[in-house]
Amino acid sequence: METLKKPPWLKKRLPPVQDLERVRVILQRGELHTVCEEARCPNLGECFSQGTATILILGRICTRDCGFCAVERGIPSSPDKDEPEKVAEAVRQMGLQYVVLTSVTRDDLADGGASHYAKAIHLVREVDPRIKIEVLIPDFRGQDSSLIQVLEASPDVLNHNMETVHRLYPEVRPQADYARSLHLLRRSKEEAPHLTTKSGFMLGLGEERQEVRHLLEDLRTIGCDFVTIGQYLQPRPERLPVKRYVPPEEFDEYKRIGEAMGFRGIAAGPFIRSSYHASRLFETHRR
Repeated sequence: METLKKPPWLKKRLPPVQDLERVRVILQRGELHTVCEEARCPNLGECFSQGTATILILGRICTRDCGFCAVERGIPSSPDKDEPEKVAEAVRQMGLQYVVLTSVTRDDLADGGASHYAKAIHLVREVDPRIKIEVLIPDFRGQDSSLIQVLEASPDVLNHNMETVHRLYPEVRPQADYARSLHLLRRSKEEAPHLTTKSGFMLGLGEERQEVRHLLEDLRTIGCDFVTIGQYLQPRPERLPVKRYVPPEEFDEYKRIGEAMGFRGIAAGPFIRSSYHASRLFETHRR
């Protein structure tokens, strides 16, 4: 298939190298990874230069093989039992007031890594109880007990990405399930009504406009508060190709549609990613 040429609206200037190194050095010192680097996020330079990063816990090897993702997949090693402490120390050194914690999917673990999330949340709270914590979690294979374990640690935002429309799941997320992901977000609201819930998805994988509207309707029906919508960019040659580069005005249209549905906050645009300017979305639209 012929590779599409990137349009002019997908070009970004890189910040000075020294601005990137401060965050990178702190994370390397703690033997930590970021989803920014593992997923080859186009916003990495901007976020690192501002002293922010989405910290990847539970290692860097994923047990699933999603068609859009650059994260390495295979058989992961046992989680580092000291990782939650390392996360808290990195947060302290970076002086963060808003932390995003995410992970690879660990289907090899009985609880999917939920206890690791919970411990990391508690230890970050000990650094400074005023820090806001967002968790971007996997689906835990639909285990409510794992989800509740994370919820009981009281994150401020629980994020779980739908990633794409229902029809494309077999190709884009073959080991995931559309209904299971919706269930996780719905259960989060049922168990913690005051919790802010969030989800995100990509455009450019072959979805139709009506399918995008249907996905937004599904998320709103289960009470999801925030949504992020961004452009899919092929991270590696062997990953799914980009079917279409969506123009900025189409993202604006979906933002208007979502706002009319009643979402508290929507971030939509070619460079939007699930954790991009997460603190800004939260603070701007908090109750």
